[in-house]
Amino acid sequence: MRHFKDPSIKPSEITDPELYRQRRRFLRLAALGPLAGMLAWTGRVSAKGYGNMPLDYSKSAVYSTDEAQTPYGDVTGYNNFYEFGTDKYSPAEKAGQMTTDPWSVVVEGEVARPGTYALEDILKPHALEERIYRLRCVEGWSMVIPWIGFPLGNLLKRFEPTSKARYVEFTTLNRPEEMPGLRRGVLDWPYTEGLRMDEAMHPLTILAAGLYGEVLPNQNGAPLRLVVPWKYGFKSIKSIVRIRLVEEPPLNTWQQSASNEYGFYANVNPEVDHPRWSQARERRLGEFFKRDTLMFNGYAEQVAHLYKGMDLRKFF
Repeated sequence: MRHFKDPSIKPSEITDPELYRQRRRFLRLAALGPLAGMLAWTGRVSAKGYGNMPLDYSKSAVYSTDEAQTPYGDVTGYNNFYEFGTDKYSPAEKAGQMTTDPWSVVVEGEVARPGTYALEDILKPHALEERIYRLRCVEGWSMVIPWIGFPLGNLLKRFEPTSKARYVEFTTLNRPEEMPGLRRGVLDWPYTEGLRMDEAMHPLTILAAGLYGEVLPNQNGAPLRLVVPWKYGFKSIKSIVRIRLVEEPPLNTWQQSASNEYGFYANVNPEVDHPRWSQARERRLGEFFKRDTLMFNGYAEQVAHLYKGMDLRKFF
């Protein structure tokens, strides 16, 4: 069962971000009715932004879970970002040397408006929202994070996809002098990921530019990352520098590295085990006991129809 935040909450009742850094804050709010009858936001908030552009966003109620949010220190200190190292702590230790200003994203492929777009040009036309999403990692741990971003589909529409655009491919920054993990042959760099077009256009899928009221820390994928909450975390590619719309399914990095372990879709499915461990249970960071893993990470009501008729054991 999905629960949603009460859109009538007053700004004065919202916990200060600094408290997230110190201890867990439990936000237990009343569940509401059908999604269609919900309000989308409760007021604008401005925070530290990129350059001279503030991170101006709404406190969104749409899709947000009412589960306890993961402590800020865990979210920013325990990360998968192999470009800075394969353990969970290296990204926080080493990502500070990555330059994120200026930043641009190349858009190409099956679009009528290809080009190189500055980060400001990507963010400015879009209304940013804070959405509290779960993030489930394939290794068996999970988080609940207040992301700040906007629907990816809104951006893709600006580029006017052609009728041949069936998939979207994303590429991460490839700068070995600033990203020491790239100097090791752990994966075939640069890191790439892909979505089917209907997945990319789904309103749950966002491009995030911040979390906890601030811009993304480098280790969390600054300055622009994908967030696809019903898929495993590695699908939410970080530090995006290229978006390419294509006709055929792109070969993502983990498929290329270990196709027997990682498929194209990467949907959270507790009934399909990873070859080396079970996916039926997960441990929320900051908690001791494990919990059952939810199908589609708890977003089945919103996304299950995308895979109607598909064998989810085959298309994993």
